[in-house]
Amino acid sequence: MADTDDTVQERRASYHHGDLRGQLLTVVRELVEAHGPEGFSVAEAARRAGVSTAAPYKHFKDRTDLLNALVSDAMDRLSLRMSQERDRHPPGSLEAVAGIGKAYIEFAKDEPGIFRLMFGLTEGHEEDSCLQEKGEACFQIVVGACAAYLGPEAGELAAARCAYMLWTSVHGHAFLSIDRKNSTELKALEDWDFLIAVGSGILGNPSRG
Repeated sequence: MADTDDTVQERRASYHHGDLRGQLLTVVRELVEAHGPEGFSVAEAARRAGVSTAAPYKHFKDRTDLLNALVSDAMDRLSLRMSQERDRHPPGSLEAVAGIGKAYIEFAKDEPGIFRLMFGLTEGHEEDSCLQEKGEACFQIVVGACAAYLGPEAGELAAARCAYMLWTSVHGHAFLSIDRKNSTELKALEDWDFLIAVGSGILGNPSRG
């Protein structure tokens, strides 16, 4: 949807109040969702933000730097949603683990363009230590929930292995869902039922005694 003159004026006012970086990220996020990561230019983002084409380069080195900043912001939001959904359930429960997966899948469905960008379309992820750290922090949320469920006797390696198996399963389900590659029969499978089944299958039912 094209921006109205009023929208551009509001963004220009926001810029003059010192929020150009945040405004550009908002605009690019909208463009990525509408057209994909290849469907925008820095010049177009500047126009929609109501600033000159040179203004974005005060905050970002180039287009890739801008996209990586967008991914960094997305990882913060994903991490927060994962933690919040985990905390809706009793610590150490299977539901707490499933809650993390629920947040992950819902994020993918809410922001499919950004989700795809986070996991395969932005250059330089492997060279950006900040993005690597944020990705690891997201994974550690899963590891921590698995460790709490399995108990201390299981050990850190077991928790990490279970977390990896859960992450890959949920990640694949999320991509199949947003790409609409599920078969007709499987579309009826509720996300929560999937998460509980996968979680119990991977984590088992450790003794609580």
